[in-house]
Formats: sequence, C-alpha cells, structure tokens
Amino acid sequence: MATAALIIFTIVTLFAVSSLTASAETPFVVARKKASVLKLKSGAERVSVSIDIYNHGSLAIYDVSLADDSWSTDIFEFVAGNTSNSWEKLDAGSHVSHAFELESKEKTTYYSAPAVITYRIPTKSKLQVAYSTPIPALETLAEKAVAHKLDLKLLAKYGSHVSLVLIVALFVRIISSPSLKSSATNAKKRH
Repeated sequence: MATAALIIFTIVTLFAVSSLTASAETPFVVARKKASVLKLKSGAERVSVSIDIYNHGSLAIYDVSLADDSWSTDIFEFVAGNTSNSWEKLDAGSHVSHAFELESKEKTTYYSAPAVITYRIPTKSKLQVAYSTPIPALETLAEKAVAHKLDLKLLAKYGSHVSLVLIVALFVRIISSPSLKSSATNAKKRH
C-alpha cells in the first residue's frame, strides 16, 4: 500500500511540475501608450502618440497587429503615420514601437481608449488580445496659465539680487543686536 501511495504521489508531483513549466513558457505582452501635446507657433496643437509593445514572456508571438481607432476625425486631423500597424514576429524579451501625429481641430478635453493588440502564439490556435495602457485626458487648444512661467522668469532674473539683499540684512541684524550671552555676562558684572 505504501508503494502504491508513493507512486501516485510521484505521478501527481510530476504532473504538477510539468503543468507549471508549461504555463511558464508563454508570452506576456505589455503595451504602453503615450501622448503629448505640442503647441505650434501657428497656434495649432499637434498631438504625438507613441505605442510601445513589449513581449516579456518566454515565447515569440506571431502576426502582431496594433489598432488604435479611438481618435475622432471630427476632432483630429492625421498629420503623419496611421493608427494601425502589424509585425510578423515579436521575439521573447523584445519590443516594437509605433508612432503617429495628429493635429487638433477644436478646443476640447479628449479621452482616448486603449489601443488593441492582437497576436498568435504557437501553442494556441485562438487569436490573443492585449490592451495598452490608457492615456490621461488631453486638453487641446486650451488656454494655458502663464503665471508660473512669469514667476520662474522673475526668479531666474532677480533671484540672486533678492538673495544678496537678504544675506546683507541678516548680517546687519546679527552685528547690530547684542548676543544673549554677552548681555547676561554684563548683567552679572554690574551686581
């Protein structure tokens, strides 16, 4: 009986270890979407979007497709690139990037959905899907507060002058006021 239990335990252990090893050999896709708004001299604003796709798994992925169709043509005009791309293969531990530029047509706060990445892995016939990170709300053609830039310009221009005046004032204060120790000593000498 003990040997039969030992054999069953060994088979179950081997099965568990092999299933853990098989599950560890999979791709792990991470996609990061970034967007930045750049104000042009003409007054227009250009939105630069980049999407990085990383394969952090241990297997290569095939037929990788990227689609980012969340940009409304009523609000944005495509300037450079397009919102979709595809790659034949993405090896384990590698990454690819895709970028495109848009120009804003109107003042708005825009919320873009995550990009969709589809791919195939050799061990499964079903198409796999991954999503990129979302981007924060984009404020296009918004009035930007310039008060902080003005404060920084003033600080850069007059900061050293203000510092010098404060140091001189502190020095004059220290010299002109008698120290507590010397006044206490003078009070003892009088008595």
